Order: sequence, then structure tokens, then C-alpha cells
Amino acid sequence: MHTQTGTSMIEVLVTVVILSVSLLAMAAMQTQSVKLNQSALLRSQANIMAYEIMDRIRINRGKDSTNIAGYTADYDATPSGNTLAVQDVSSWRSNLASTLPAGKGAIDCVAATRLCKVSVKWSEEQIFGAAATNNPDATTEFVYQTNI
Repeated sequence: MHTQTGTSMIEVLVTVVILSVSLLAMAAMQTQSVKLNQSALLRSQANIMAYEIMDRIRINRGKDSTNIAGYTADYDATPSGNTLAVQDVSSWRSNLASTLPAGKGAIDCVAATRLCKVSVKWSEEQIFGAAATNNPDATTEFVYQTNI
């Protein structure tokens, strides 16, 4: 009678291949999870920063909301108007730059309608790769609009 030899060695080899592929897939999922958790952290911080400046505007809106127009500033422009508004926006932008990677902020407030739009923009290159036309995830922008 002839016995078959070597089958257990092939079974072990197939098992090792299946195990190694499974471990690589788990490592890839863990890496993706870390990236997405970092992205969620940045989004939460942007949300908090937007609400912070909105609260500052509400506190300093003045009688008949006359001070809110002083908070208007484009991403790279310096706001004009009452001194507290300039200090608030400057402090807010400084916090954005230190909290978010390449963090920038813009504010557009209209005193007549008491409507303010706050935009927060930051880079997620560390998470999703360098900015390019084929990678829209590299820069994120949130826009919040509220009545003051």
C-alpha cells in the first residue's frame, strides 16, 4: 500500500498564505481607521472654532447689531471696524492656524440682516495626500451661516 506524503506541508503553506493575507488586510483597515479618526478630529476642531467666533460676534454685536459688520474679513484680509472686532478676528485666526493644518478663516457679516457666514478652511494633506486636481480630499472647507 502506498501512503500519500507531503499533504500536511501543503495544507500548512495554504494556511500561512491565508493568514498573512488576512493580517495585511487588517493592517490596511487599521491604517485607514487612523486616517479617518484624524480627519474627524480636525472637523470637530473646525466646528468648535467656527462656533467660537460666532459667539464672540454675538457678545460684541452692539445696539441694533451695529458692530457685526466690523467682523467681516476675507481669508487673507484684515477686518476693519471697532477694535474689539479686529482683536477677536485676529485671535480667532491665530487659533485656527495653530489648531488646524494650514487653517484659515473668513467672515462675512451684514448688519442690516444680522446674518453672518463663517468659513473655515484647512489642509488634510497629511491624511489624504498632497493637494492635486485628482484629490479633492486634500483641502476641506466648512461654511456656517447664522443670524446674530
